[in-house]
Amino acid sequence: MSQNSLIHEPLKFAYWVPNVSGGLVVSNIEQRTDWSYDYNVRLAQTAERVGFEYALSQVRYLSSYGAAQQHESTSISLALLLATEKLKVIAAVHPGLWEPAVLAKFILTADQFSKGRAAVNVVSGWFKDEYTKLALPWLEHDERYRRSAEFIEVLRGLWTQENFEFAGDFYRVNDFTLRPGPYPVEGRPHPEIFQGGNSTAARFNGGAHADWYFSNGKDFDGFTEQYDDVTRIAAEHGRTVRFGLNGFAIVRDTEAEAREQLREIIAQADEASVEGFRRSVQQAGPSTHDKKGMWADSTFEDLVQYNDGFRTQLIGEPEQVARRIIAYKQRGVNLVLLGFLHFIEEVERFGTEVIPIVRELEAELDRTGAVDPVAV
Repeated sequence: MSQNSLIHEPLKFAYWVPNVSGGLVVSNIEQRTDWSYDYNVRLAQTAERVGFEYALSQVRYLSSYGAAQQHESTSISLALLLATEKLKVIAAVHPGLWEPAVLAKFILTADQFSKGRAAVNVVSGWFKDEYTKLALPWLEHDERYRRSAEFIEVLRGLWTQENFEFAGDFYRVNDFTLRPGPYPVEGRPHPEIFQGGNSTAARFNGGAHADWYFSNGKDFDGFTEQYDDVTRIAAEHGRTVRFGLNGFAIVRDTEAEAREQLREIIAQADEASVEGFRRSVQQAGPSTHDKKGMWADSTFEDLVQYNDGFRTQLIGEPEQVARRIIAYKQRGVNLVLLGFLHFIEEVERFGTEVIPIVRELEAELDRTGAVDPVAV
């Protein structure tokens, strides 16, 4: 499938699974969101009902900066798969903490149980303490991405080949077969593999190895720059990649109300936790040779939503947000990954008020080739 043909596919919507305490903003503002199992089951069922196709379970092992409690990502992903009928759940996973064959087997089991709805997001690792406090090797930035590239290729090989062989710098596999294989889904050879990041190494992995490339929160120009780079790399490797974009949605009756909500979130930011997060991630961008890594240019306000979700500016009344989403689609976005302040109620509102407008605008775009411009 060509990159241009992907623009005619309906946009897909995903939400961040709040399996980590503290919600999706590092703020003392009220968040009617809960990290518990029961809450997450109700949220998944709500999201599925109102039009979300994917959910992404966060990965965190060490208690820190506003994330004192957390459920492990693959476990809660399987739980949510078993509690839903259509929702695809993406488990974020760390090479270096997982052996790829062990993870491959776990995901195949989840894929069989859910009839083809399991997926992974390969996270190359940015929280040094999660490795060093377990006496695990901490690799430098680009080496972590080289390891992730091998990790992805081992996953894909084990999912698609019998008697699989692999000899790399980080992993070796000798004549290995996993059975049963992936649940058969038309057009899907194996569970989908997502990978994100902003650095040059992340972009290379996205284009050369992953099925999906996740872009951190970006404005139009920032996303387009990444899209062009990753698409070029994919073409050089004879591949096509889909693009996901992280955003934080604040949908209110008026733009003024939405902007005021954003102001309150930032005004009540947990400064100590935000600064702790900044210290933990500050090596991610500066450690790269070209200074293009994650969070390299994030401001304090950006880090209040720790994946730069405010930058995407999905803030306003429903039609305004829908038109901005369509503008991103026209730039190559295939999936929008969303965080919310009050998850269940805001996921429901987004699904019932914003997604229908997106679908109407998509039909207009397919019919006429254009929609009214969105305010930037």
